[in-house]
Amino acid sequence: MPTVTPFLWFDNDLKEALEFYEGVFGDLSTTISQGTPGEGLFVAEFTVLGQTIQAMNAGPGHPQTDAFSLYLRVNGQDELDRYWEALLAGGGHPTACGWLVDRFGVSWQVIPVELEAALTNPDPEKANFALQAMLKQTKIVIGELTA
Repeated sequence: MPTVTPFLWFDNDLKEALEFYEGVFGDLSTTISQGTPGEGLFVAEFTVLGQTIQAMNAGPGHPQTDAFSLYLRVNGQDELDRYWEALLAGGGHPTACGWLVDRFGVSWQVIPVELEAALTNPDPEKANFALQAMLKQTKIVIGELTA
């Protein structure tokens, strides 16, 4: 059965990224399939909250871009805040509308289920209100979506 797995290219800091993501998400169930961490080319497969990701440490030439992002669905403001701050730690930066870039250049969308519900509200005025509120935010503030 074919599968689709996100694949990330790192210059030479994949080992550090794996340690960072393990600190953010807990056990990653990492498997090194080629090479040795910290010694040039190596390929790893790891799992973040049930999603398998392949990554390669292969040198410069293919920087991360926000054209590809990982969508992190969270429940409630406390969970959103926890992941938001953890992913920004050590040099990440926020962008807009719930998006951020971690210190390794990987783009994340940290999106609460409450935003998804507000944007799909059957009342078009309420859905539009939530959309307009979201467009003004960097980190999503759930209370502002339905005020």
